[in-house]
Amino acid sequence: RMGPILLDDVAFLQVGEQVGFVGQVLGIVVADSQEIAEKGARAVSTTYSELDGNAIVSIEDAILANSFWTDFRHTIQRGDVDDALKQSEVDGKKLVVVEGSFRSGGQEHFYLEPNSTLAVPSESATNLTIYASTQAPTKTQDFVARVTNTPAARVVVRMKRMGGGFGGKETRSVFSSVACAVAAKLTNRPCRLTMNRDTDMATTGGRHAFLAKYKAGALVADDGSVKLHAFSVQLFNNGGCKFDLTGPVLDRALFHVDNCYMWPNFRAVGTPCRTSQPPHTAFRGFGGPQGMAVTEHVMDHLAQACNVSGDQLRRTNMYTLQDCTPFGMRFGGKFTGKWNVPSMFDCLYSDLDIPGRRAAASEFNKKNKWSKRGIAFTPTKFGIAFTAKFMNQGGALVHLYTDGTVLVSHGGTEMGQGLHTKVCQVAAQAFGIPLDDVYVNDSSTDKVANTIPSAASMSTDLYGMATLDACQKILKRIKVIRESLPADAPLKDVAKKAFFDRIDLTAHGFFAVDDDRCGFDWAMEKPEDFDDTQPENSWKGHPFNYFTQGVAFAEVEIDVLTGNHKTIRADVLVDVGSSINPAIDIGQIEGAYIQGVGWCTTEEVVYADSDHTWIRPRARVFTTGPGTYKIPAFNDVPETFNVSLLEDASNPFAVHSSKAVGEPPFFLGTSVFYAIKDAVKAARTSDDYFEFRMPATSERIRMACGDYISEECIAAGKASSFQPKGSY
Repeated sequence: RMGPILLDDVAFLQVGEQVGFVGQVLGIVVADSQEIAEKGARAVSTTYSELDGNAIVSIEDAILANSFWTDFRHTIQRGDVDDALKQSEVDGKKLVVVEGSFRSGGQEHFYLEPNSTLAVPSESATNLTIYASTQAPTKTQDFVARVTNTPAARVVVRMKRMGGGFGGKETRSVFSSVACAVAAKLTNRPCRLTMNRDTDMATTGGRHAFLAKYKAGALVADDGSVKLHAFSVQLFNNGGCKFDLTGPVLDRALFHVDNCYMWPNFRAVGTPCRTSQPPHTAFRGFGGPQGMAVTEHVMDHLAQACNVSGDQLRRTNMYTLQDCTPFGMRFGGKFTGKWNVPSMFDCLYSDLDIPGRRAAASEFNKKNKWSKRGIAFTPTKFGIAFTAKFMNQGGALVHLYTDGTVLVSHGGTEMGQGLHTKVCQVAAQAFGIPLDDVYVNDSSTDKVANTIPSAASMSTDLYGMATLDACQKILKRIKVIRESLPADAPLKDVAKKAFFDRIDLTAHGFFAVDDDRCGFDWAMEKPEDFDDTQPENSWKGHPFNYFTQGVAFAEVEIDVLTGNHKTIRADVLVDVGSSINPAIDIGQIEGAYIQGVGWCTTEEVVYADSDHTWIRPRARVFTTGPGTYKIPAFNDVPETFNVSLLEDASNPFAVHSSKAVGEPPFFLGTSVFYAIKDAVKAARTSDDYFEFRMPATSERIRMACGDYISEECIAAGKASSFQPKGSY
């Protein structure tokens, strides 16, 4: 049995066992060619017996059926939320309370290279070498060894580079590698398994869909100023039929559902739902974007109810250095480093003249009946660390050769994010040699063992520091040699003399985040001797090493008649500390932003559920290829797209004062979603607040406008509350 947390999955479903989802692997056909194998697979006939009742597909289905992983239901609480929301006034200020729900859909990873594995047996099939497109070589090694009954020391997993991963190859690549390894071991012949696109999309799962039910309150003073008072939210995510990483994804959503705002009274409860969808898994952001999207929806709701601008409500309620998060982390200094979001917000707000742009958009909307423009200004903070404490570690192996060149092996994997380049830069700077003299070959479990998946935006932090540690060990050994040679002696002369003096030119480096800067124990009770001057919940741990921060502005234009939209302009400012490689970081921000735009606009995952009864059988995923699933195209890129890195930024908690960059900018793509929502609001004839569900597809935009045309198509008086069908 397999699974990253619970061993609830299998390589092949046995005869007589219950099918978990449509597309679950029953077996594989092994042949001399792909064509023969595919023909053999099509020839297999399978007989199914039917179970009573309908398959549980959506989050709503799971709630009705009480289908949860209850052992992994977690809560973060500060203050007495229920009492706070019952009041009508606090210190002479009126309490305004809003209540509602918000839904965000799933997302397909759509990496360019589908899951692919080559398994090569040797030594009479007692050894296996696995070449896999995976973010998790050690996890692949462990489960190949387990399923094939081979000692882990005889299984080597090698990974040169991936054609994209985005989290989809952290755990859900393992079952295909295991299947391939079983075939190779049984036949004692090399075996390759490469999924086609529709099979990959039907079986590997994706981003978790979320449902939030919330109640929030804010205090309105006589001068019109508004302060957040209390926030209660229930988060549900659709985990599919196996647990995979559903619990940790929901935990990170709980850690981020406050976003950048101070809620004095706060309660967030996360409940993972078990359904008949494929097992859902890690995806860039890992639950953080789903949590923050809820908060931004609630801020819009409160702004309208309190009759203040969303920009004003956001800015006046951002965390300050005196505040702490609901999970007990303080801001600034030795706790999280500099807290830059408020100043970044002010900088971009002023430089872009947001009030002027809003006035111009309003004037445009008055003059155009069927085209409307909207603006959004969105902040983010993203916690950097694995929430599982043991995972915050990494190793590297560095060889210095006698010609002065350096070979680095480390536990991370390259998937286009530039990790190898940054690691090479760290080594080159340590030895004082050109970048071309440093090389990373591949990620292999026989070079660096017991590795952690390349995920959580932690790879440069872990493997950059581990590489630096190894380089410093070698430099310490050769220091006496370097001092005996002329000051301008090249590294190759130093290395050659050190070799003849029998000095080891190989070193293993290791790095682990400090114990007091990672980890969070959900079950820990408040100690009797706890210092009450410390933040609430801080006794449970310090889940993040630091925060990567950013703000984004977006301006869009929608066609009211068709629901199409275009992004006129986007400006993004991100604090990545002292960037190791600004070109790579800007590229990561651009890519993350556009992928975030895709999640909240064009990318809609559709299942055979109660909203889509025409798809059969129930629970089958319909969107299994580019014909039905639309990732962003050239026309979805903002017409004007400006990305900037915060200047004069530093970070004492990571290698060379840098910050993680892979996941944090993803959420900033939702600025386009909230700008669309602003434009839809301008088009609506009703002033009532509305739940604008994610993603903002053309259909959803069109029907949310609620004009007289949609009124005639739906029913009198129902257009303003109508919700197009969706799979959540």
